[in-house]
Amino acid sequence: MKSKNRSECPINFSLELLGDKWTMLVIRDMIFEGKFTYKEFLSSKERIATNILSERLKSLEACGIIQKLTLKTKAKVGYWLTDKGIELIPIILELGAWGARHSGYGWEEKILKKMKSDKRGLIRNLTHDIQRRGPVKHEPIAPEMILS
Repeated sequence: MKSKNRSECPINFSLELLGDKWTMLVIRDMIFEGKFTYKEFLSSKERIATNILSERLKSLEACGIIQKLTLKTKAKVGYWLTDKGIELIPIILELGAWGARHSGYGWEEKILKKMKSDKRGLIRNLTHDIQRRGPVKHEPIAPEMILS
């Protein structure tokens, strides 16, 4: 992670931290797929290289978006979104909705409908679901939990 930003612009700061093509995908997988181990991130369909994944996880940890945890499982280490990382949920949702509108790729229709009808409720439910899962109990989000 760079120690000095190019400018004091908050948009520049955000882009320097999150603007590469892998960082937001790691965060996406943590939010929507319940992934939190190195091996789970490697299994994503985008096929991130091991060296890039290691670099992104270190960078996210260094800036306080994720926390590295020691596990009593075979994986030994896991990563968990901090409160700072959870604050990215609305941004991820908006990026997904924008991408669905302009790319021709579909996105979970239930999520798009919920964003239109009750975006705050969706954000609240996703946040609650991540906190409910905790750093040890992980699984993909339960659609009925976030969409109720």
